[in-house]
Amino acid sequence: MPDDTAARIRSLLGRHPVLDGHNDLPWEARERAAYDWERLDLAAGDLPTHTDLPRLRAGGVGAQFWSVFVPSTLAGEAAVTATLEQVDAVHAMVARWPGDLALATTRGEVEAALAGGRIASLMGAEGGHSIDSSLGTLRMLFALGVRYLTLTHNDNVPWADSATDEPVLGGLSPFGHEVVREMNRLGMLVDLSHVSAATMRDALDTAEAPVVFSHSSARAVCDHPRNVPDDVLGRLAGNGGVCMVTFVPKFVSPAVREWDLEAADAAAAEGISSSDFVAYTAFTAARRATHPAPAATLDDVVAHVEHVREVAGVEHIGLGGDYDGVDVQPAGLEDVSGYPRLLAALADRGWSDADLGALTSGNALRVLGETERRAGEIAATRGPGLARIEDLDGVPV
Repeated sequence: MPDDTAARIRSLLGRHPVLDGHNDLPWEARERAAYDWERLDLAAGDLPTHTDLPRLRAGGVGAQFWSVFVPSTLAGEAAVTATLEQVDAVHAMVARWPGDLALATTRGEVEAALAGGRIASLMGAEGGHSIDSSLGTLRMLFALGVRYLTLTHNDNVPWADSATDEPVLGGLSPFGHEVVREMNRLGMLVDLSHVSAATMRDALDTAEAPVVFSHSSARAVCDHPRNVPDDVLGRLAGNGGVCMVTFVPKFVSPAVREWDLEAADAAAAEGISSSDFVAYTAFTAARRATHPAPAATLDDVVAHVEHVREVAGVEHIGLGGDYDGVDVQPAGLEDVSGYPRLLAALADRGWSDADLGALTSGNALRVLGETERRAGEIAATRGPGLARIEDLDGVPV
């Protein structure tokens, strides 16, 4: 990029570093190194992952929601145990590099980490299967520092429909509404990435605090069910929430989306479901050798960012790259060092520093603070919710 643009973006990121909504490095650490942070040395750089400390610094990342994801093929107690192992891995990662990382659970702690030159490390649980239909488990994840729950992953849960599964409930069940209310009482962000459009609308009907989409893009630009319809984007202004645009190629590029549909058919012929994260990721990685996929580009992501801004407003947009959650990212955004290139492209299209600062972290910080404030108000008037889904006696779930 031109020197003057580079200087502008460096200055901007010094004042408004990126707060990214979703990074799956903890799962990569499980798969590659069994959570051994000596083997997966983030400080060394040049790792096979999308993420390490030198590239986070180069990308201007000042705060990161680390996903404590487990695949939805895990269920019940196995899902809860694996999620706790993911939480433990993030705590261990922060402890391993205390000069670079700081655990954060509030807006104030994020700002304190930034002021101290460390990367604020927040946690988000990706999928309602991680709580095994237990509000007690939800509360314990919150106590351990988890600050959002994505209501579903690729498969439905008993109380919410997923975007990539056959609808059963038509949105949220009565217990699903209880989950949203309890998250609001706790001060945990309700994350609507991965859920069906009907679930999005039901959650917005119930939510008493801003919602987030931790890693989703615009359905009007790329017609993938993981993306957000315009009517839902339009409701973010009234709710105060944020859509954190993701970079996942099949969510941002219509051409890659078509390739993925063909790959899903081929996988199904071999008995592999496209909702099986582990098996389908391996299948598509192998398939690229014989059926090369088109490349998504930085310009594809720009189109989504601008569309979300147009429909939802600049106060309701953020970034959620999903690094290390997919094997390939768009050209120009190959790893976490790429955020300055995206910001430079937006600057060239007339985005002001104030707008870029809202995108990088301003809006996400506002949502964190507002969610904390609303939790205090709600907790003053309402006690803890039910313990388990079975406690809804006589009510269909």
